[in-house]
Amino acid sequence: MNRLVVVSNRVPAPSAGTQAGGLAVALDGLMEKRGGLWFGWSGVIAAGAAGRPAMIERSGSVEYATIDLTQDEHDRYYNAFSNSVLWPLLHTMPELMQYDRRDARVYREVNARMAAALQPLLRPTDLIWVHDYHLMPMAAALRARGVRNPIGFFLHIPFCSPDVLAAAPEMTELVREMLSADLIGFQTDNDVTNFAAAAQVLAGAMRGPGNSLFFGGRRIRLGVFPVEIEARSFAARAAEMAESPAVRRLRRDLEGQRLILGVERLDPTKGLLQRLVGLRRLLEKRQDWRGHLTMLQIAAMSRKDVESYRALRTALDREAGALNADLGEPDWQPLRLVARGVERSTVAGYMRLARVGLVTPLRDGMNLVAKEFVAAQDPADPGVLVLSRFAGSARQLEAALLVNPHDPDAMADALDSALRMGLEERQARWRALWAAIEHRSPLVWGRSFVAALLRASTLTVAKTPVPLPVPVAERPIVAPRIALERVGSEMEPAFAGAGAGKPGGRVLN
Repeated sequence: MNRLVVVSNRVPAPSAGTQAGGLAVALDGLMEKRGGLWFGWSGVIAAGAAGRPAMIERSGSVEYATIDLTQDEHDRYYNAFSNSVLWPLLHTMPELMQYDRRDARVYREVNARMAAALQPLLRPTDLIWVHDYHLMPMAAALRARGVRNPIGFFLHIPFCSPDVLAAAPEMTELVREMLSADLIGFQTDNDVTNFAAAAQVLAGAMRGPGNSLFFGGRRIRLGVFPVEIEARSFAARAAEMAESPAVRRLRRDLEGQRLILGVERLDPTKGLLQRLVGLRRLLEKRQDWRGHLTMLQIAAMSRKDVESYRALRTALDREAGALNADLGEPDWQPLRLVARGVERSTVAGYMRLARVGLVTPLRDGMNLVAKEFVAAQDPADPGVLVLSRFAGSARQLEAALLVNPHDPDAMADALDSALRMGLEERQARWRALWAAIEHRSPLVWGRSFVAALLRASTLTVAKTPVPLPVPVAERPIVAPRIALERVGSEMEPAFAGAGAGKPGGRVLN
């Protein structure tokens, strides 16, 4: 069996003691089962880091190889270019970009240094799986060092349309570099469509058979692989935590009020300010809810070194205070805002207690919180999910109440409907939502991508000459139609049957 090499910005090395976010949750099971090498940044900032080789430690069947970053690399590669340019741009929020050519240069230099540190650790039969927007040039950097192994790239966040993408000067070259991979995976059909358009319009790629792409004499396959959760284990945890001391205290404190729950990082893409406007509109239009509901918004502060995040924290504090001051009573406040992290298990218990889960990002690659809320519910008395139609998970969770987060009246109406919804409808909606996630898992998600990468690597060399691309300036920005086919019988035996209604991904054949 080919060894799997995972490359990510952060690595959940055992010595670090904590997991590196949602990506680690998604991949831990696959790496445990399969074994392999996990490579990336250690999370350490150290002077002189640029001259040091990768540090390696082993836990079970997994080797963890990490490098440190210098302060300048962290500031420019991570804070500046990754999170102040790529993150807002790919979420279709270019107005939040803070572009500096020096940051782009360091971003490439860090990717090149990571490739140089990884290359000596590779074996000829390894499968390489690169993750997320921090490492968009990684496949090209590895190819430049002579690496010919199969390389897959997966983007966990959305991919914007070509006209938005062109706002950042580096994006044409970054799209070309992404095309050095054999398989490029995304969360939704829309992301695939946008990337295929960008590859053709900005990079000069050509459409190939089965809606694959040709570029530089190679065939690249695209695929849809929505990230999943372990629904059954999360459901069991939520049921257990429903009687925990923290959840008991909250239940007593609510004194019978209905709970609206929001949980996410404090991030401009999550629609937090719009959510407060929706809550205000609900309480203004439906005054009978005053004193009878409470919204708990957990918004853990993140990326404190990025200006847009600090500005959001200030604005959120101001709006939360104004909401409580304007509409609250001496014995009741409509909003409880917690701007720090809460244990995931405790959050699971809060989700089971909530009558409404409010998940309204302005744009999101997937949003696993929505799936966790569904899993956490008591089937006999479930809460209602109010979900942004711009979250990737909305394509799977169609039985939620879908809203446009930019429309506060629509959000207020959806909240009112969710709070008043009768038991029979709540149960019917929950059963449909549960059916969408029950049989899926991060492990099968990972296996489906690896299987598709194995197939894609056998189709890399183009069998027909590729016409020279039309110069970018002469090509209109038009998104082509992308027809996607669901993986089924092509799956490896370990996950055969991952077709319609089952776990798995969809690839362009």
